[in-house]
Amino acid sequence: MRYNWRMTSSLRAWRPLTAALLITGIAVSIAASAPRTQATTPAQAPTLAFVGGTLIDGHGGPPIPNSVVLVEGSRITGVGRVGSLAVPRGATVVSTQGQYLLPGLWDMHVHVMLVGHGNYAHWDSVSPPEWERTIIPAAAKQSLMHGVTSIRDLGGPLDQIIAVRKRIQRGELQGATIYTSGPFLQHAPYPGTEQFRWGIDGVADARAKVRKLADAGVNVIKLIDQDQMTKAEIQAIVDEAHQRRLPVVAHAHRPEEVRLGLEVGVDDFEHTGMQASPRYPDDVMRALHERTAQGAKGPLWWTPTIDVLTNFPRRRDDHEYLDDPQWYQYLPEAMVRDIRQSLDRLDTLQYYRLVPDRGPTLATKFRQLRESGARLLIGTDAGVPGNFHGYATAEEMITWVRQYGMDPMETIRAATFWPAMSLGLQDQVGTVSVGKTADLITVRENPLITIETLRHVQMVIKQGTRVK
Repeated sequence: MRYNWRMTSSLRAWRPLTAALLITGIAVSIAASAPRTQATTPAQAPTLAFVGGTLIDGHGGPPIPNSVVLVEGSRITGVGRVGSLAVPRGATVVSTQGQYLLPGLWDMHVHVMLVGHGNYAHWDSVSPPEWERTIIPAAAKQSLMHGVTSIRDLGGPLDQIIAVRKRIQRGELQGATIYTSGPFLQHAPYPGTEQFRWGIDGVADARAKVRKLADAGVNVIKLIDQDQMTKAEIQAIVDEAHQRRLPVVAHAHRPEEVRLGLEVGVDDFEHTGMQASPRYPDDVMRALHERTAQGAKGPLWWTPTIDVLTNFPRRRDDHEYLDDPQWYQYLPEAMVRDIRQSLDRLDTLQYYRLVPDRGPTLATKFRQLRESGARLLIGTDAGVPGNFHGYATAEEMITWVRQYGMDPMETIRAATFWPAMSLGLQDQVGTVSVGKTADLITVRENPLITIETLRHVQMVIKQGTRVK
């Protein structure tokens, strides 16, 4: 009989844990209900001054040594250097000497309804009652404690994610700012997934579903298996979304998903895709080059989520990472046991059956994507089996640099400035700049030399409040 954590006596222990999770969040002011919503700065808020560290501001220029960053309320009010930017009298000085100061990180592909369980059918059957109470809050807080101050959820239950997002906004919960697509849109939901996958039946239904999501306050629309829809249905989704000023994100697992997506104007593709094919087909690459050459349309975004594939053999053969308490913080004990048990043999999981064959093809595909002109974004697919929130983000960045030769500065910008731009938020967040939201992190070593330092974020400031 399957182990069911909902039916165990230890479930009683979840309630105090959940209550603690609800009441211990540090009050912050967050506005994530729409792509261009801004947080308000409290009147007469005391000034914080972060002084002495080296600033990597996210713009791509040289680091700024002996930096000074002034924060009032939730906003950055000054950026400069010791000796040129004065610290206001009465400000609270926070020393960053010996540290490197960066914008808060983004993870552009997560699933907050998932926290690493290895059996989707089991998880989908037992987890829904705890999505809003424990699972989504835990995923958001795990991300934040790793320096990931913003996350883009791509495929999950609409009402529960929106509810948790609002509680984070109100300061009732401590967690990363959530941007979300709500449910996947596809031809037909897989059996048992109707709560977070919506089927599309014709053009009128396609437009109606997008309107419903837009009215609920999503930030992006997510397509999956779009090659099973009619072209008219996909076009209706994209057109309706763009009328609502919502970008459209689509899976890129199969060539026809990409071909159709490019034809109808999809803004962002997800995953490396193409299974064990050694490379992207020539006609797909020609279409990508054609699209990225059209500057008036803006960047074409692509989120490869490549680390979860690249490092599968290492995690399969060394389960020590399952003993790291960071992945199960804020989750009930019975749930943790269930997740751990489900990951006992990664090589037996359906999710990873074809991954060993895909491994040798990844370097070529990553190079093709870089050469295509698409703007790559850091995203991890956090929440899928054995791939944990927060932890996964630094690992993706390390893999880009160490295994695929990506420039460290561009890797940092792919997790800061470019994600904000992809959601139309570049004037509000994503760099350490005057007037922008004070989402900041510090690390001990220079990430331009030692990217691995992002595994150990020292300090996290979200919306001007120090949370770690």
